[in-house]
Amino acid sequence: MVTTTLLVRQDQLATARLRTTEDVRLNEGQVRVRIDSFALTANNITYAAFGEAMSYWQFFPSGEDGWGIVPVWGFAQVVQSTHPGVAVGERLYGYWPMASHAVLQPERLNDSGFSDGAPHRAALHAIYNRYLRSSTDPFYAQDTEDIQALLRPLFVTSWLIDDFLADSGFFGAGTVLLSSASSKTAYGTAWLLAQRGGIEVVGLTSPRNRAFCDSLGCYGRVLGYEELGAIDANTPCVYVDFAGDAPLRRQIHERFSQLKYSCSVGGTHVEQLGGAKDLPGPRATLFFAPAQSKKRQADWGPAEFGRKLVGAWQDFARVVTEARAPWLLVAHHRGPEAVQAAYAQVLAGRGDPRQGHILSLN
Repeated sequence: MVTTTLLVRQDQLATARLRTTEDVRLNEGQVRVRIDSFALTANNITYAAFGEAMSYWQFFPSGEDGWGIVPVWGFAQVVQSTHPGVAVGERLYGYWPMASHAVLQPERLNDSGFSDGAPHRAALHAIYNRYLRSSTDPFYAQDTEDIQALLRPLFVTSWLIDDFLADSGFFGAGTVLLSSASSKTAYGTAWLLAQRGGIEVVGLTSPRNRAFCDSLGCYGRVLGYEELGAIDANTPCVYVDFAGDAPLRRQIHERFSQLKYSCSVGGTHVEQLGGAKDLPGPRATLFFAPAQSKKRQADWGPAEFGRKLVGAWQDFARVVTEARAPWLLVAHHRGPEAVQAAYAQVLAGRGDPRQGHILSLN
């Protein structure tokens, strides 16, 4: 058996190559999975863009200096097992390398799943190390695997951003500005904010994606990046940055005298990524979803946390997949060359924002 992996230059994300290696024999207590399908979105580009700062490269070390493996979310099947608690044939949802196969070392097993106990992952955040058994997963439905892979991890982040802002009283603001408004995490956040009422949600986007953002109906206003002047400079507002665009961030901090809070979530504008030092107004803060998740599970208990999240996801999934006007259309890419081409397309920000990419290296 061989494993095919897409490797990416950590300091030059547009440079990628395929690598094929012979699989080594499993150690006792390990399992090998076949990664059947995974999503590739702007979120994965964010993982790569912040790979060093946020330790994303450490989840799946490539073993080659300067080269990394981009983490992705999707579904896999256990094809070999030397662990008595994990059976061949089990279906798993989780965080995978962009590869055809992966080896895990299950520990902390229960009915819902297990964690990967590989030593190099011990210091990394637990939420990314957990693998869920589809047979007991309340999110799971076989016919929605593509939507889950594409939207579930992004929606969880959206849900936690919405909850964090509400938990913080929106920092006294009545307007929330979302950059990269056509991105899936942004429009998930906008949809959740729109359910609350009393908050104006303004989507900032490129002219090319404006019609798409307008069509979703979850933004109170959609403006091009060049139209910031349409918003009163004295508006008490919060900025949620999915673009990571340093010049845009500076414009917002310099224009809005009543900017109450500024947080960075993503890096969809790879060419404009930059620091946030010496900005007027509040300090730009990196939003780390696992921290809010930990807080809310402590506040509510894990069971109630899960109930609230699953309920919100089911409502959102119905809206996104509504047959008359779907927000998302799935495109499948199978095989090494197709995966490499899709990666280049998503990295460049090309294509229809209504399209979601599901990939497989098998």
